[in-house]
Amino acid sequence: MQAAPRPNILFLFSDDHRADALGWAGNRRIHTPHLDQLARQGVVFRRNYIMGSDNGAVCVPSRAMMLSGKSWFRVHSPTLRDARLWPEMLRELGYETFGTGKWHNGEESWLRSFSRGKSVMIGGMADHTKTPLRDLESNGKFSAVRVGQGYSSELFAEAAVEFLRGRDERKPFLCYVAFTAPHDPRQAPDEYMRRYAAKRPPVPPNFLPQLPFDNGMMRNLRDENLAAWPRRESVIRDQLAEYYAMITHLDAQIGRVLGTLRALKLEDSTLVVFAGDNGLALGSHGLLGKQSVYEHSMRVPLVISGPGLPRGRTCDAFTYLLDWFPTLCELLDERPPPGLEGFSLRPLWERRATSIRDSVFLPFQKIQRAVRDDRWKLIAYPQIGHLELFDLRKDPWEKRNLARDPRHRQQVDRLFDRMERWQRVVGDTVTLSREPRDPAPVDLTGQPRQPDPWQPKWIVEKYF
Repeated sequence: MQAAPRPNILFLFSDDHRADALGWAGNRRIHTPHLDQLARQGVVFRRNYIMGSDNGAVCVPSRAMMLSGKSWFRVHSPTLRDARLWPEMLRELGYETFGTGKWHNGEESWLRSFSRGKSVMIGGMADHTKTPLRDLESNGKFSAVRVGQGYSSELFAEAAVEFLRGRDERKPFLCYVAFTAPHDPRQAPDEYMRRYAAKRPPVPPNFLPQLPFDNGMMRNLRDENLAAWPRRESVIRDQLAEYYAMITHLDAQIGRVLGTLRALKLEDSTLVVFAGDNGLALGSHGLLGKQSVYEHSMRVPLVISGPGLPRGRTCDAFTYLLDWFPTLCELLDERPPPGLEGFSLRPLWERRATSIRDSVFLPFQKIQRAVRDDRWKLIAYPQIGHLELFDLRKDPWEKRNLARDPRHRQQVDRLFDRMERWQRVVGDTVTLSREPRDPAPVDLTGQPRQPDPWQPKWIVEKYF
């Protein structure tokens, strides 16, 4: 009996994408028709997270975890040395593997993973109109760096479309498209900027002028320097409008790739994954960046559609991005490499299971730890002894800290036990204190700021 053909895989990755910055997430202020349609065609994982970060450039460990199926405690995030990656596995299985866009985990690991590539950015960020790009040449090496002529999302979409049209039809393919949007600089083509400038989004419900204590990632941090302290509502609304414009433009480029898939009659044989590498604050809790363990920074979008998956289904089980690798192994009937720390998601969409873990652990460097279950979330700041407890059922925006309320001491102790259990599982050695201390108040008004070299002139003039 002949084995069923292996599915093609189209993996679409966005950068700094809040889980609620999508139409299918219930956000009526943003226009994402192509991603909304993708969600209707597949399974949406509404409680999908990254497992924290070991440095301020959160996308580095996030991508490392997704690619390796391991937590950041057990993989060398900057280079992925000694880690087997799922694109690498597909290449070994005979897939034609193509990559375009951002790769923030070293050149060598990219070259192991992909047999073809165009418009590849090795690094973390750039002006979206001046993206440093490289192509994979016939000798298996990268070309010299060239500056992309056009907007980053358009260049990556064009490279993906070109690959799909010129692929080797004798082989299954992986098309990995890692957009740099909506990571700052928050710039988009004018027509998209005008759309949101006319009616700017409101500030998020958990907006603050500034976080009232130092979480360890607020001073002299590039992300937090993108607006002055204290945050003003008008500035946050402007930056949200720019951010939404980038996402709508990104959605249009994803629509081009998905449209090509349909035109080539590949929809029924292709697994399509859309995910984000981390969230972003953008005014929530008085922060701008992703260097926190609040929901807006740790929860990320994930949609999977394609052959064998139900249409229009949502899943509220706790999942991590690193679950994708074992999920793929099960779909391909391949033995997972040793050491994977995630679980296959297939039992969830087949309704053979309602959950694969009872909680998620969110460790950030040595300065923040969080654990959440279905209702409650505990955050610990080991270096200052501060604790936060949120009832997410009543307070999904994490606005009211209940950690000092004696009526909830049982929840603090219960979640502390669970956090310590998670530490043992992943090998986290940070010492935590159960007794909360009052954090020192902080006021960063007038904090000196310098723009990074990637911000275009108009952003520097507007925000600095």
